[in-house]
Amino acid sequence: MNATLLGLATFIYFAAFILSLLSVRRGGTIEKIAALTAFAGFIGHSAGIVIRWIESYGLGIGHAPLSNLYEALVFFAWAVILLCFYIEYGSGRKNLAVLALPVAFVMMAYASLSPHMESGIMPLIPALKSNWLAIHVVACFLGYAAFVIAALMSALLLIKNRRRPSKETLQLPGNQTSLKNHIYRSLFGGYILFTLGIATGSVWAHRAWGSYWSWDPKETWALITWLVYSAILHGRLSGEKDGGTIMALMTLLGLLCVAFTFLGVNLLPGLHSYL
Repeated sequence: MNATLLGLATFIYFAAFILSLLSVRRGGTIEKIAALTAFAGFIGHSAGIVIRWIESYGLGIGHAPLSNLYEALVFFAWAVILLCFYIEYGSGRKNLAVLALPVAFVMMAYASLSPHMESGIMPLIPALKSNWLAIHVVACFLGYAAFVIAALMSALLLIKNRRRPSKETLQLPGNQTSLKNHIYRSLFGGYILFTLGIATGSVWAHRAWGSYWSWDPKETWALITWLVYSAILHGRLSGEKDGGTIMALMTLLGLLCVAFTFLGVNLLPGLHSYL
């Protein structure tokens, strides 16, 4: 049941993306239809996660659906859409979904369609049998999602900084100052959550492996990612007079670090290679 709902949500997100793309130029009714379609996909997505959690208890191996790459991708996509809705409806910033929806679609599609992906509900390995699992993973992935949203808005900011108003062909949301403020807020929120994720991960690692920090590839890249975002926030607080270009470029660099922390380290042997 959970696989059906999650697969359906994947295609609904794609439909919502197409509608959102059309609404950038046309707006009006199609914009409302796109928003409702995206929300329907999110409801199905959320229900799929909850049902998967319930089904794990039915199999006698109950645990939060956050234990392997498939479940991580599904939750990551969910977090991206959640934060997209929060920013769009909480701040009035429109058209962010046209960038966030394809990100969620690609993650969901890869999770569902990759021939090498293990999508079944599996028992937890000993290292994951801890109450810290949900706290650590949720904090990290909400942080990742905030960094993704910040990167999407950074891309918009770079486009705005390079385009002349007379040549504007898309209804890009907001002005440079507004975008910079929203990028900073997303970065700051993501930084707090990611820091919490690293801290809880250290406590968990000590209980599971007897060491708070072992310079495992994922731990090392998490630290690199944290330092990159520390530098971005420090630069923002120190003052920036270039229209936000440096902050936007650094935010995109940070997203590359997030991608490698999340996926790239799985190519290397280490304590976190079970993902």
